[in-house]
Amino acid sequence: MHILLFNEYYPPDTSATAKMAEVVAKALARKHKVTVLAGRPSYDPSEYYSWRLLRREIRDGITVERVGSTAYVRHRMRRRVANYLSYLALAFPRALAIRADVVLAMTDPPVAGIAGAAVARLTGTPFVYNIRDMYPDMAVGGEIVQPGKWINRWESLHRRALKSAASVIVLGDDMRDRIIAKGADPARVVVIRDGTLPPSPAPDSSDPEVQRALSEIRGNFPFVVLHAGNLGFYGAWNTLIAAARILRNENIALVFVGDGAQKRKLQEDAADLPNIRFLPFRPASEIPLVMMAGDVHLITIRRGLEGVVVPSKLYSTLAAGRPVLAVAAGNSDAARIAARSGCGLAADPDDPAAVAGAILRMRDDPPALAEMGARARDVSTKYARVNELNRFIEVIEQAVRLRYGGEPSGIIEKSS
Repeated sequence: MHILLFNEYYPPDTSATAKMAEVVAKALARKHKVTVLAGRPSYDPSEYYSWRLLRREIRDGITVERVGSTAYVRHRMRRRVANYLSYLALAFPRALAIRADVVLAMTDPPVAGIAGAAVARLTGTPFVYNIRDMYPDMAVGGEIVQPGKWINRWESLHRRALKSAASVIVLGDDMRDRIIAKGADPARVVVIRDGTLPPSPAPDSSDPEVQRALSEIRGNFPFVVLHAGNLGFYGAWNTLIAAARILRNENIALVFVGDGAQKRKLQEDAADLPNIRFLPFRPASEIPLVMMAGDVHLITIRRGLEGVVVPSKLYSTLAAGRPVLAVAAGNSDAARIAARSGCGLAADPDDPAAVAGAILRMRDDPPALAEMGARARDVSTKYARVNELNRFIEVIEQAVRLRYGGEPSGIIEKSS
């Protein structure tokens, strides 16, 4: 069958959504024809494309069509919105002209699901919605926009898209709960996580170059709590800084490796704290090194955004066998997995003292910390990406069978 994947970002864009869109497209292309409808690379791309109304290329057996959207640097909101709008204005009519058997939409731009549902309705094809981040909840909860009539209209259109979908694929049980609360049929909402890859070999800690790189990340601190990833609007950053203030005399460092919209503010708020370090992203080849550098790895979601965002870095942390500290509400996927599997601890995202206390407990009990790491690696096999992708393919195939004839296979179930 022919699958149309509707998402603005696709490699050489470097966003998490672009990378997962490629992973999903490659998995689907093993059995089916896949066309990705993307925009010009604009998300910190490894290469830039000159303007062309429509550019078509074949990447790994996948047809990638890129409409001539604007490609402004994303760090200014108005320019990012221009990228979104120009993409939608060109991609929507192009999508109507592509003869596909099913429309699969992700969440870039934030209204991609609404647009994908409209394309499916107008072309008479089934619609599958893969929610990576939940909008408009994320925009409001992250204080990017203020509630108002247009937000209510956005939410109304989003709920209509959810109800029209043959299947809604979400990243965690907390997100599933939210989607069902919006009126989606529970039988159509399936949890498929990003999942874990086989772990890369750990760097040789006796290698002088490895030691030098570890020292660059850790500084001179004997115990490091590390956050690797985007410093966006969803983290409990104020709580973490306040916890670091409590721990400033404990010889414990909080190290943030990455970038994001909140990085500058965090640096300003932590300017007087010698035990907080901010470092740029490391190359992808050095991810195992970053994993090794943290004694504990942070997963953080500010209260109220659990299920709105589901940080995928949890799975790479588990695969690397590193202990987890989930600074998130107890009903978040990260906190549930940490508590259920014993791979780490969870702490209230509004309570700096609780976060500091959890870090001290982990530091002061090395045998328990080592056991958490071992359990992390064990539980990672439960979420193997290859198995999650196979379920993704089955959901797409079932949506087409149900539309064009055939019996359901019964694979759309709540994840355990």
